[in-house]
Amino acid sequence: MPPVVAISGSSGLIGSALVKVLQDAGHRVHRLVRHPPAMKDDIQWTPSARLLDERRLLDVDVVVNLAGETIGKRWTTARRRAIRESRVRATDTISAAILRARRPIALINASAVGYYGSRGDLVLDENSANGRGYLAEICRDWETAALAARTAASRVVMMRSGVVLSNRGGALPEMLRPFKLGVGGRIGDGRQWLSWIDLDDMVRAIQFIISQNQISGPVNVVSPNPVSNREFTKTVSEVLKKPALFPVPAVALKMIFGEMAKETILGSQRATPAVLAASGFTFNRPTLRESLSAQGN
Repeated sequence: MPPVVAISGSSGLIGSALVKVLQDAGHRVHRLVRHPPAMKDDIQWTPSARLLDERRLLDVDVVVNLAGETIGKRWTTARRRAIRESRVRATDTISAAILRARRPIALINASAVGYYGSRGDLVLDENSANGRGYLAEICRDWETAALAARTAASRVVMMRSGVVLSNRGGALPEMLRPFKLGVGGRIGDGRQWLSWIDLDDMVRAIQFIISQNQISGPVNVVSPNPVSNREFTKTVSEVLKKPALFPVPAVALKMIFGEMAKETILGSQRATPAVLAASGFTFNRPTLRESLSAQGN
């Protein structure tokens, strides 16, 4: 029998796609929801109050935790608090419930390549050090909360994902909008690296990690072909058949978005999926051109 999987963040871009794929593959899927359950397999939880009934996990083999507020807005004090609590407190809640359940339950927990901080041209694998900055700090604490669930019988995986590309939502539609309007261009000097992954490959990678019991610890869930912003701009321009003539000065982004721009839009992470590659995972859409073209952009 396929393992029983519980998923938080099941209504999001990745979670909704993952639920369908797992159900189609024969998995029983429990959705962790914050409202009264709408379906019999739903499990209600309240991460803000650290409430999750461990008895509801007694038939669960794997928890996939995808919960987390978006980081793509200016980081006000309230936004910073929401970003941290939606990640660290939610993961604390799940880890504690897994420990109380006293049975082997794997935790596959979201994280991000923001763990490494902005590192220029340095190639980053799973052994690379934690970087500096707000996102690096959040990811470190997020992963620490996940590791609390690790026991002799229960593995923990921290998925350090890049930007997930899909025309159904997330960052990609916003990234493409200026190009479609004819005002696209490189950002800053264009040298910063973007680690990304196609949504289809993201979901397939999670399926793969669920099935591979030997995988634990940090895993870079990114395409093997990160791109510089200059290359991203060129590829998007060619795929969309739109000009890319309007560079966006870094100073303008910093004025509009503050620290968020510095660490995300202007940040540089050149991550490589070393663990996935060593474990035999193959990407369906390993290049940016393949991903953009497959989605009809």
